[in-house]
Amino acid sequence: MTRLVLVILLFLISLLSIFKAPAYYLWLLAIGVTEFPWIFIGLSLLLLVAGYWVQKYQLTSTLIALVSLLLFLSPIVRARAVASTLSKNLTMVFGPDSTLNDEDPYAAFAASRMFAGDPKPIQLKTLTYVKYADTAMSLDFYPAQANGKRPCVIVVHGGSWSSGDSKQLPELNTLLANKGYNVAAINYRMAPKYQCPAPVADIETTLKYLRANADELKIDTNNFVLLGRSAGAQIALLAAYTLHDKDIKAVIDFYGPADMVWGYSVPSNPWIMNSRGVMDSYVGGPYPQVPQKYVASSPLEFVSKESVPTLIIHGANDVLVAYEHSRRLNEKLQQNGIKHYWLRLPWATHGFDFNLNGPGGQLSTYTVERFLKATCPPAP
Repeated sequence: MTRLVLVILLFLISLLSIFKAPAYYLWLLAIGVTEFPWIFIGLSLLLLVAGYWVQKYQLTSTLIALVSLLLFLSPIVRARAVASTLSKNLTMVFGPDSTLNDEDPYAAFAASRMFAGDPKPIQLKTLTYVKYADTAMSLDFYPAQANGKRPCVIVVHGGSWSSGDSKQLPELNTLLANKGYNVAAINYRMAPKYQCPAPVADIETTLKYLRANADELKIDTNNFVLLGRSAGAQIALLAAYTLHDKDIKAVIDFYGPADMVWGYSVPSNPWIMNSRGVMDSYVGGPYPQVPQKYVASSPLEFVSKESVPTLIIHGANDVLVAYEHSRRLNEKLQQNGIKHYWLRLPWATHGFDFNLNGPGGQLSTYTVERFLKATCPPAP
């Protein structure tokens, strides 16, 4: 009986690999299910093997365990399907990458790499980039592990515009620095004390600081890229499309809210997050009271034929920021003829890139590298 109960529990967990999580803590579990699938595959196999000794409900338990095993395997199978065309798709949009073998359809994902370690650590610097009358803002600077002046990626953290900091998900920062990019992961003024567009102004101030200290930090001031996650992606997109800074060469959007007006009209599951409350705090009130502020904080409203190349990365099972945001942004970029790519991850949820070695983590990292090489290549 114990085996049957465990098998049923594991089966219910396995459903998170194909369905959206219905509650906050199940969303956190969904990240584990889809980006650390080997753990759950191992548990399924253990319960299958246990059926050799446990005779009661043997057939029922074995069948359920087999279904669970297949579901836990599904992110790997679907990642391979995405990888099979990813390189060719990126080449069609951005051209070939001479440093990669574009003929290898699975260069973007390999199951064996799920067991790889974190990128080689580097020594970062924490720097204060601005002092306001009532606060000061800092950034974590990851120096490029290469000689000469190099491009700089400015990373904007998530956290519903009211939490989080520059220490969030540092692995990609380290990886990019090891690839020859400077990375500046910034802190910014947050809600409810500060509202949009204060964080966009912080990015503008960051650019001024990095330019002023470019010789010391070895930054190529002609080449900046903005990268944001979740709420940080909204900030990065809005900055990229409204600052009109010729040195911002591209923007990378990890599952960000691109249409704040539409987002307010379709709130998220309240068991996951009070999305309207979060937006009210950041924008400055509910939509019926300040509709123009929602328009002004919607990145897609500012897409034009002069907008910078854009990379969109989003999981279809995202329960915090609807996949529809990325569809709408993709459509607006298409209408304006902007060079862009949308990496769609059918199994992935919000924050999937917590594990760079997971199915979604490998694919997104590969795509970010290709995108950076195409839009802001470091000097040889």
